[in-house]
Amino acid sequence: MSTASHTGQRPYFFWDYDISDEEIRRILRHGSPAEKAWIITRILEYAKWDDIWHYLTVDDIRQHFERLRFRRPQDRELWAYALDRWACHG
Repeated sequence: MSTASHTGQRPYFFWDYDISDEEIRRILRHGSPAEKAWIITRILEYAKWDDIWHYLTVDDIRQHFERLRFRRPQDRELWAYALDRWACHG
């Protein structure tokens, strides 16, 4: 079972913003590139592994990767490595 909040509630990885699960999903579908990058970065940095995949696909990450602004450089390196491995091995 996902540890993310149910629709309409604020997910735990947005503890400091008043944003609902529904709003996050709306931004991921229809937001500006900057809004999407912020949401994706936040999910990748703070969500638990299983919860990441309730919101994102590998293609979402790959498509917006250049715009993502991680707090820690090693997070960018880790996700770049993962994307590379997934591209090579499906």
